[in-house]
Amino acid sequence: MLKRLALAVAGGAVFGAALPATAHADGNGLCGGTDSWVSVCATDPGSPASNGSEARHKPAPKGSKGGKPKVRSCTVSRLNPQPPAGSAVWKGHKPGDGAIYTRSCIFDASTAASTLGVPLPLQTFWSATPPAATGPDPAQLAQQAVDKMQLKGPDIVSPSATGRWAVGVPVWMHVGKSATTYGPNSATASAGAVTVTATAKVSKIKWAMGDGSTVTCTGAGTPYQKAYGKRTSPDCGHTYAQTSATESGKEFKVNATSTWTVKWTGGGQSGELTEVRESQVEVSVGELQALG
Repeated sequence: MLKRLALAVAGGAVFGAALPATAHADGNGLCGGTDSWVSVCATDPGSPASNGSEARHKPAPKGSKGGKPKVRSCTVSRLNPQPPAGSAVWKGHKPGDGAIYTRSCIFDASTAASTLGVPLPLQTFWSATPPAATGPDPAQLAQQAVDKMQLKGPDIVSPSATGRWAVGVPVWMHVGKSATTYGPNSATASAGAVTVTATAKVSKIKWAMGDGSTVTCTGAGTPYQKAYGKRTSPDCGHTYAQTSATESGKEFKVNATSTWTVKWTGGGQSGELTEVRESQVEVSVGELQALG
């Protein structure tokens, strides 16, 4: 009968415990049907699938939601130096008849955030031919690179909360340019031998002006100068047709939503991601006062 054996140490005592009979080896050193991480899934000595070894058991991390964590990426390396002849890890084979390899894997967060990046115990095993490694997903590395950028919403310069705005007078919207608020912004992320580089830049900003109007600008906008008089902005502007007197706080809430386009390459692949960030400012709009 197929069994799963576990060794644990508690208070200096060593004891054995049987795991569920439904457990099985999945090829990545993980026993299905348990909440345990194992380096080897073994059967009883003498059974058809036996290799005479025991499964080493470690409890799942605190906060685990149960279920089987998924291996995120694995690295396989040829052990150097190779074990001496007669070592149990050769499983009856002789040096030169295949080789001994190690496999190192990490979990993703499919069962609990606390498992993200947690390493699976190192496996040592014999193989007649070099086994394939399960490499990291370049798209996941691209998202990690984006997270490093700490992208923010638009740095609204105009309209400002301290400015004086009036019905019928053009507003020139524009934002400040920095790596975190407009771009370009670049970062890299690596796992094993794979490195992904991502570059992000704002491709458009959608302005909700608070009076029901929206304006989409494909640039940062042009800063206003007194010499422009009452001309409208050439690339990003709005003219209010009513005051904000009836609004809560007697101000329009202006929302600026930036769309970041992220292009990445690495691991023999390339792709594009989209990120969205938002900023807000409250502005007071009144009537022009005629001078007597």
